[in-house]
Amino acid sequence: MSAITQEDLKFMTLAYEEAKQGYEEGGVPVGSVMSCSEELLAKGHNKRVQDGNPIAHGEMDCIYNAGRRANYKGVTLYTTLSPCMMCSGTIVQFGIKRVVIGENKNFDGNIEFLRSSGVEVHLLDDAKCTELMDRFIKEKPNLWNEDIAVDGYC
Repeated sequence: MSAITQEDLKFMTLAYEEAKQGYEEGGVPVGSVMSCSEELLAKGHNKRVQDGNPIAHGEMDCIYNAGRRANYKGVTLYTTLSPCMMCSGTIVQFGIKRVVIGENKNFDGNIEFLRSSGVEVHLLDDAKCTELMDRFIKEKPNLWNEDIAVDGYC
């Protein structure tokens, strides 16, 4: 397993900036960026609220913004929050082999699923990522529950 690099920290800072943008737009503060060979390929953030799209999570928006690719060899995906099963499934489906996660205190996500599927996962326990999500959950618990599909019914 490779170590965390200065490039990883740089890209996580960009993912955090995306999360802040989502928060400032009134949405869920999850940001994501994608890189290959230290080059930024795409960035995105959760837009469920902004676009009225239930699957517009941060990782999904980033992958969408990257556009079509023949493959994901050498790609690293950065996300401020541990990915949900939908995003984790997409990571595995597209063969993204390295993921760097800002935090998993607010949402445990699916780190073990990713690892068991051959994905190299690094958890940073980033205080800024944790604080921003913490603040959002306290301010908008109903929106957070909607995002993670808790307490819902027809």
